[in-house]
Amino acid sequence: MSANVSPTGSQPTSTYDSAFLKACRREPVPHTPVWFMRQAGRSLPEYRKVREGIGMLDSCMRPDLVTEITLQPVRRHQVDAAIYFSDIVVPLKAIGIDLDIKPGVGPVVERPVRTRADLDRLRDLTPEDVPYVTEAIGMLSRELGATPLIGFAGAPFTLASYLVEGGPSRTYENAKAMMYGDPGLWADLLDRLADITAAFLKVQIEAGASAVQLFDSWAGALAPADYRRSVLPASAKVFDAVASYEVPRIHFGVGTGELLGLMGEAGADVVGVDWRVPLDEAARRVGPGKALQGNLDPTVLFAGREAVETRAQEVLDSAAGLEGHVFNLGHGVMPSTDPDALTRLVEYVHTASAR
Repeated sequence: MSANVSPTGSQPTSTYDSAFLKACRREPVPHTPVWFMRQAGRSLPEYRKVREGIGMLDSCMRPDLVTEITLQPVRRHQVDAAIYFSDIVVPLKAIGIDLDIKPGVGPVVERPVRTRADLDRLRDLTPEDVPYVTEAIGMLSRELGATPLIGFAGAPFTLASYLVEGGPSRTYENAKAMMYGDPGLWADLLDRLADITAAFLKVQIEAGASAVQLFDSWAGALAPADYRRSVLPASAKVFDAVASYEVPRIHFGVGTGELLGLMGEAGADVVGVDWRVPLDEAARRVGPGKALQGNLDPTVLFAGREAVETRAQEVLDSAAGLEGHVFNLGHGVMPSTDPDALTRLVEYVHTASAR
């Protein structure tokens, strides 16, 4: 075996031995690794500058821009992992779904998916549909060196919610109506989205991503029995499809305290936890054999340095008995967050958790 290849034969040792990947594998770490959801985003003035006048979807399809934006928080905050800059609807756009990301609104789908005939619009995704992803990750792998890159995708339920509702929703009335009223159509929709999502993650892993995260942003809207019956099979299909790559698989949703065990059951190696459930309690719900990720409330960052450090220490204390812990916020970085507060938080966690 070459000296620069991991024991699995798939990743360079420089990233394989990183604190982030070790924590994901529940191995001893020199310090608790940190990264932030939405770390490459509107809180950074350098992000706003390079995105000026460029639409979100266009930004996601320009390898030079994706590379620069992905690297910005690594340079500024010294986080332990980069996350690929993209959007959960990129694979849907890539297969020809007529959608756009409208500022202040979010993804809007021109023709929502409501009938069985609409499923025909959801064709398979191939690497040729997303050449910019392969190119950008190749560029990033060279730039990042020992810092791992996390690939990501939206989970089938969250993508289905956007497709069926036609845009963001607080009630998911159309999506849930399909789930309850036409379970066969719903299952077929999620199964097709699972194939598209898995294909999108495979492109990222094959291009060089060291881990992947599945964002089920809206799964917290579901009762556990509905999640188990109507959502878990599709999420499990995604995780199964990428299992052979032997990269850590992270699963995250918002408001999913009641679903944590099920989200782990779907096949994740690392379960993301929002700020509503302490990590020691989350570990009890998830059960053994999984690392956890989280879970500082993003709004704490507005409260001043002392409060941030006090609350960060509470997270670290709650995680003290975990098999593996990746420090993160309980949701994404808010746009008006002071970037310096994030930089100081990374430094605090690294220092306070040094083994």
